[in-house]
Amino acid sequence: MAKEKTEENARIEPTKSELEILRVLWQHGPSTVRFVMGELNKIRELNYTATLKLMQLMVDKGILQRDERKMQHVYHVVEAEDKTRERLLDKFLDTLYQGSATSLMIQLVEKKKVSAADLKKMKELLESLDNKTGKK
Repeated sequence: MAKEKTEENARIEPTKSELEILRVLWQHGPSTVRFVMGELNKIRELNYTATLKLMQLMVDKGILQRDERKMQHVYHVVEAEDKTRERLLDKFLDTLYQGSATSLMIQLVEKKKVSAADLKKMKELLESLDNKTGKK
């Protein structure tokens, strides 16, 4: 049963508001609703009840788990950040770019959405990959 729940979670796409909560929890670790609300209020105003309701819905969806052992419930993310990003990126690539990372990269570079530092890192990564495959 637990395995089925994990596989089901992998298909759930967090909403924009849910991603904001996930970012807080990935950055700070397991946290209370009040802490998450405080962090989100640095970006936009959100009240306690709205934050609580959203986090409860995320528990129902299987995105978060709630530790009820203490007076204040502590929430933590079910799926690791890198797994979520990978899954969402795959879906994004498939949906908008027919699975072509090249098309995405070309658009990013052409629209000047890539800084010089990012471009340098990409070049280094590509060179590193070329060197690894060239040695095999």
